Amino acid sequence: MAHIDLGNPLPGLPALLRFRPETARPLSDLAEVLLRGPGPLARGERELIASYVSVLNGCGFCAGTHGACAAVQLDEGMPLVERVHADPAAAPVPARLRALLRIAAAVQRGGGQVGAADVAAAREAGADDVEIHDTVLIAAAFCMYNRYVDGLGTPAPADPRAYLPMAERLVREGYAVPDAVPPGARA
Repeated sequence: MAHIDLGNPLPGLPALLRFRPETARPLSDLAEVLLRGPGPLARGERELIASYVSVLNGCGFCAGTHGACAAVQLDEGMPLVERVHADPAAAPVPARLRALLRIAAAVQRGGGQVGAADVAAAREAGADDVEIHDTVLIAAAFCMYNRYVDGLGTPAPADPRAYLPMAERLVREGYAVPDAVPPGARA
């Protein structure tokens, strides 16, 4: 049960977007740019960074949703997502992505926790400045999204299978809010 009456039965962030449409557009547009817009990181990699930060923040809804989005878009699927969530240092990901996940974890602890050595390690592993920038921004944004979702106590499905239909819709349709959203249309 959410801390406030959201007036809808949706879980997590969708409930909040429906409750406050004035903030829905900018929050959704940011997610669209970060997770689906042009950039050197693959969409699945971006979703993996978002889900990993969400795991670190203990946000079950965002970890579940974006973990499922990553799994749908990565050849290795959910087994890889689960391994990254458990231990990114041991997960079978490229060195570049492993270094970016370390940067994301540093951002999650606090922006000032990202050091020159983290950035140098990412560059040495093949990451460019745009990938480093985008990783930091995804991690920072997901700290905000996670705190928004959990700060208002929105419900999250307990069954991991519940996130797959949401992920398939997000991968297919994206995060942007259409101009006119009739009640019940984005459930």
